[in-house]
Amino acid sequence: MKGGRSRADENDNDTKLKSRGARAGKRKAKAPKDPNKPKRPPSAFFVFMEEFRQQFKRENPNNKSVAAVGKAGGAKWKSLSDAEKAPFVARAESRKNDYNKNMTAYNKKLADGENGVEENESDKSKSEVHDDDEDGTGEEDEDDD
Repeated sequence: MKGGRSRADENDNDTKLKSRGARAGKRKAKAPKDPNKPKRPPSAFFVFMEEFRQQFKRENPNNKSVAAVGKAGGAKWKSLSDAEKAPFVARAESRKNDYNKNMTAYNKKLADGENGVEENESDKSKSEVHDDDEDGTGEEDEDDD
């Protein structure tokens, strides 16, 4: 039997499934996001959608569906020619240039070590360690009373 599976193969598969389940609970926590980091710039389509949403609300005040606005905006964007899309592309490029300038300044600030988030994290970790020490000394404080 060339293609057949033996019982040993079935047991191996069972252990593989169990080990996958065990690893699922041991995921690494994501690093917290820095609130000072600049947001990524919107694409030309999203610059178009900012304007289109306002226009759509004026024309359809009773429509509360976000999906309807998105579908209508997507259809309108696809129907636009490159010449009609050009102003939105230009605004998106301008925002991208501003973002690149802000990111350069942000990265320089990080390199200089002036980021308050890193300092707060290091202070926090110190206090957590200190809290653990206090728990151990808390028993001694009870004896003093």
